[in-house]
Amino acid sequence: MSNSFGNLFSVTTFGESHGGSVGAVVDGCPAGLELSKEDIQSELDRRRPGQSDVSTTRDEKDLVKILSGVFKGKTIGTPIGMLVENRDVDSSKYSRFEIRPGHADLTYELKYGFRDFRGGGRSSGRETVGRVCGGAIAKKILDLIDIEIYGHVKKVGRVESNPTYSQIKSFTEENPVRCADPDKAIEMEEEILKTQKMGDSVGGIVEVIVEGIPAGIGEPVYKKLESELARAVMSVGAVKGFEVGAGFKVADMKGSMSNDPIKIINNQIELEGNNSGGVLGGISTGMPVVFRAAIKPTPSINKKQKTINLKEMKDIEIEIEGRHDPCICPRVVPVLESMAAIVITDLSMQAGKLPLDKIQKE
Repeated sequence: MSNSFGNLFSVTTFGESHGGSVGAVVDGCPAGLELSKEDIQSELDRRRPGQSDVSTTRDEKDLVKILSGVFKGKTIGTPIGMLVENRDVDSSKYSRFEIRPGHADLTYELKYGFRDFRGGGRSSGRETVGRVCGGAIAKKILDLIDIEIYGHVKKVGRVESNPTYSQIKSFTEENPVRCADPDKAIEMEEEILKTQKMGDSVGGIVEVIVEGIPAGIGEPVYKKLESELARAVMSVGAVKGFEVGAGFKVADMKGSMSNDPIKIINNQIELEGNNSGGVLGGISTGMPVVFRAAIKPTPSINKKQKTINLKEMKDIEIEIEGRHDPCICPRVVPVLESMAAIVITDLSMQAGKLPLDKIQKE
């Protein structure tokens, strides 16, 4: 199994949903970066379950322990180990032989022949705890070069918002669905709760913006900025689609519409518009990098579904029990921000864009 992501700055995650713990090891973080448990905890608190009616009732506090790589409040250049214990676990609702539709139960069983079926094991969304731990460190590094990453829930079901950047920064964290439009946030919450009452779930779209990224990040051909972001984002279990800038809308445009005009403003080269999403030829333009991910409805629902019993090799109906999010979109926001931060930190290191001397002087 591939459990690591990144080259010069890499994150390896470990643990299963109902195992003893989950976490991450970050390798490649420069020495001298100020890093505290609180820096990581603040990001984990945004991802953790049980915070509202639109989330699962699993009550994990997700308290992080830094095991290595930090001394007297600063990184020392060695691997940073972080551990989060699983405390609120109920494995009684899960069976190895009843394959849940929409989950990785079937493919893990066919590939490995033996698996931890409790809560999905390694394929659970709980694996993203480690990603957020790694992303928290990447965000600390990017802060030093004034790169800011923030996301929001753009769509839930058929309810869609089109907020301004200022709304995204100011209002996203002020409501449980992480929608930046106050009116649409209410509609999204109502949509989620209505769907939950029917025993069903709903998907949506999460958008992430990267501001302050300099021109020149990313490589031509096989390590394009958008292809590395796509690989990172598509590796998150709930994601089924990815687009940059205007995305799939370019299929309906003429070239005269999709091309971003280039101008000289105050003796600087700037683009007028951002249909390209901040990337041309795989390399950042200096404009904000904007991408969106389609998030599937949570596959664990309280409706009867057709499936199979592996032990008896027969068709059955299943009604999934347990504690599950009716919509995973709000909790995906910090996960996708983290994956973006890891990619951009790694590519910035490869491009020699990180001021290591500044890190060590802070």
